[in-house]
Amino acid sequence: MPLSVSLSIEGDTTVIELTGELDAKTAPDFHQTIEKAAGHGTSTVEIRMAGVGYMASAGLRSLVFAQQKVADHVTIKVVGAIEPVSRTIRTAGLDRSILLSDD
Repeated sequence: MPLSVSLSIEGDTTVIELTGELDAKTAPDFHQTIEKAAGHGTSTVEIRMAGVGYMASAGLRSLVFAQQKVADHVTIKVVGAIEPVSRTIRTAGLDRSILLSDD
């Protein structure tokens, strides 16, 4: 399944909405959007992942890429990830630097 990526601004939050599968084939699309999001200068980058049914290790690398691209004061928040996806993020230890939220 391809990955659909959208970008919007809601107040002081840059929102990236993902739908589909985040893997090695689709990660470059997410990376391009992260590059755009990093340039907006908002205090939060919210990655909405409720529509992501599968995330491979390339998805984890994408989250690390996001951390590297945004300024130090910017909070990265992953919202709505299904349990297998959020478990993968927690197992990799990324929940120590990226906020996970069910909202």
